[in-house]
Amino acid sequence: MQRSTFSDITYKWAVGLLAGLGILILVGPVAIVIATSFTTSQTLRFPPPELSLRWYRELFDPVRSAQIHIAAWNSVWVAFCATAVGMVLSVLAALAVARVSRPSARLLEAGFLSPLVLPTLSYGLAALMFFSVMGIRPSLNLLIAGHLVVIAPFIFRTTLASLTQLDPGLLEASQSLGASRLYAFRRITLPLIAPGIAAGCFLAFISSMDNVPVSLFLSTARTGMLPIRMWGMMESTLDVRIAAIAGVLILATLVLMLVMDRLTGLTKRMSG
Repeated sequence: MQRSTFSDITYKWAVGLLAGLGILILVGPVAIVIATSFTTSQTLRFPPPELSLRWYRELFDPVRSAQIHIAAWNSVWVAFCATAVGMVLSVLAALAVARVSRPSARLLEAGFLSPLVLPTLSYGLAALMFFSVMGIRPSLNLLIAGHLVVIAPFIFRTTLASLTQLDPGLLEASQSLGASRLYAFRRITLPLIAPGIAAGCFLAFISSMDNVPVSLFLSTARTGMLPIRMWGMMESTLDVRIAAIAGVLILATLVLMLVMDRLTGLTKRMSG
């Protein structure tokens, strides 16, 4: 059995320390926020003097946290609708781009992905100016349209990646057996690219829920979004319910990740 040299041991220690530092940087702030959400203090303090569920009870109180509930519902509704519409448009666009090998298809792909390069703050301001010139008043539908442009590229990119890995021989075999394009898409293409679509929808939904710049420019007091409500609470009162909201969002994100992994089987594919 070969013995480890000094350089091998040093390399393992260095990699381990860097990995531990990375985990600490990523997980540390989350752990602090969760611990703070269980405090009994009136303000955001860490470490908490005592542990309690007080602020979670305050958060779920329908009277004291009515504005937070409205903002949360607006964010979920906008994210859901924008993701649903973006899924349909992105899948159709990915199918069109994947089937064309001309350079024009690459230009269309770059154009569809351009919102990922454009700063969201600039886009939010530009969207506000555009809709103001068009005379469109702020509403949830306007927020859905604004979020759609930002999140659709996520679904498009993952769907296009799944389509590039699709074996063309499967579609050729189905056509030779008399299957129509719609039937082949429903029975062959769609089941194979479904994990990519699901992954893109997950990224799009989370991105919409966490989007501050677009929501900041396109929302009003009646169409307040959860990130804007949390921002206002941070600036005005440092309400401890902010930490409770963050705790709920972290738990919801974890549940969504587990559901997505269950649907796509990503862990099994990586381990296999």
